[in-house]
Amino acid sequence: MTASDWKKILKQLQVKPKIAEKFIKHNKPQERKIGIASKKCERCGRFGAHIDSYGLNLCRHCFRQVAEEIGFKKYS
Repeated sequence: MTASDWKKILKQLQVKPKIAEKFIKHNKPQERKIGIASKKCERCGRFGAHIDSYGLNLCRHCFRQVAEEIGFKKYS
C-alpha cells in the first residue's frame, strides 16, 4: 500500500472514528530515519537531490528558483 492509497482510505474512514483508529494503528506507513525517504523538499515534497546545507531543506530544482530571493548569487 502506497502512502497516497493510505491517505485516500483514511479520508473515507473519517465518518467511522473507531474503524479509522484501528486502521491507523495497523496500516500507518513508518517514519523513515535514514535513507532517501527521510528528507524531502519543504517546497515541493520531492525526495531526490536534496540540499540540506544552511538548513535549507530544498531540492535542487526549488533551490534554483528561489536562490536569488534567499540571497545567493551566481558566479560565472
